[in-house]
Amino acid sequence: MLKIADESQEPTAGPSRPPPEAILDALPEPVLVVDKNDDVVYLNGAAESFFAGSRASLFGTNLQLLIPHDSPLLSLVAKVRRTDSSMTEYGVQLQTPRIGRHMLSIDAAPLSDPPNSVVITLKEHTIAGKIDDALTQRGAARSVSALSAMLAHEVKNPLSGIRGAAQLLETMVSGEDRALTQLITEETDRIVKLVDRMEVFSDRPSLEREAVNIHIVLDRVLELARNGFAKNIRLTAEYDPSLPPVYGDKDQLVQVFLNLVKNAAEAVDMAGVSDGEITIKTAFRHGVRLAVPGLDTRMHLPMVVMIRDNGPGIPDDIRRHLFDPFITTKQGGSGLGLALAAKLVGDHGGVIDVESRPRRTVFSVMLPMVRAGTYGDHTKKSPKMAGQMSGETAGETVDETAGGSTSVGEGPSHG
Repeated sequence: MLKIADESQEPTAGPSRPPPEAILDALPEPVLVVDKNDDVVYLNGAAESFFAGSRASLFGTNLQLLIPHDSPLLSLVAKVRRTDSSMTEYGVQLQTPRIGRHMLSIDAAPLSDPPNSVVITLKEHTIAGKIDDALTQRGAARSVSALSAMLAHEVKNPLSGIRGAAQLLETMVSGEDRALTQLITEETDRIVKLVDRMEVFSDRPSLEREAVNIHIVLDRVLELARNGFAKNIRLTAEYDPSLPPVYGDKDQLVQVFLNLVKNAAEAVDMAGVSDGEITIKTAFRHGVRLAVPGLDTRMHLPMVVMIRDNGPGIPDDIRRHLFDPFITTKQGGSGLGLALAAKLVGDHGGVIDVESRPRRTVFSVMLPMVRAGTYGDHTKKSPKMAGQMSGETAGETVDETAGGSTSVGEGPSHG
């Protein structure tokens, strides 16, 4: 095992220093050290998660057994060792059945102890794109919000007059003509219902936020799915029981995950697979914050809910626009389900993301857990929530950009 000198034990006049190894373990980026033979001699906690193995099992493993043999990472390490200088490689894709697919920036630097060893830092640079996509989704939702407001004013108001006139005519005409007035009434009612469906995109979210046990929400969604649209699909749950409450609106969160699970079930049915399966998984992730317009503080987004299915995957040509309204691959689909889910997640200050390949599509929803006092005294908080809001996640990083409406962090999908 690579030994890292612990200078904190040296007598100092100031505060004691944390051990360097503890600092490395707190970093969200995977860090590992390989010796002159490319055998792993050190890795931090994030690298354990990235390579899906414990420190004990990965120690001494050759780098070529962890990544593809033709990976640019191997040539980068060799070049760093040869030139004895630090280098960075951008846009490197690492993909294996064990770790999945990742797009990375890789920093590599030489170490003198052990001789010819190299320290490697893997940086996922997709989070910036994910946040940018999330903000683009919000922009699309706001466009539909404006459309829905226009429809409510310019269409529903005249329709109420037409319906009233038709009902008045119905009392004045004969039986044969009465069928026509009833037709007018029924059609106006149908149009009003269509407009009402659009009004869910109203840009006036009425969130009744409180401490919400996300597992109760997900259990409710699974119950509805098992007794309805997903009765012939295997549904499994992988929950992290230690998760604190989510700060959100319970009913709207049910709507979000119901839409996502229903979308996954339809994709599985469309593929016609005999072993259709949908898995809901929850996890806690460090280092994710989002600045929400209108608020002075950044919301923590450590709560992650993943909806995974083994359907056909999402076509590449629509993946980027998947959460836009009216985008769908299903015959007869409205294209509003995922758009509504994205809007509701955005109203919560969260982020929704998708990764997809054949037989594996994952929707990931990152949700907030905020600290006490973030929203002032007007915020509705239960005693349980107050206790959970007192602690801040360790190891968080923030990337502030102009406009105060983006975020940074670490993140992990069909229409």
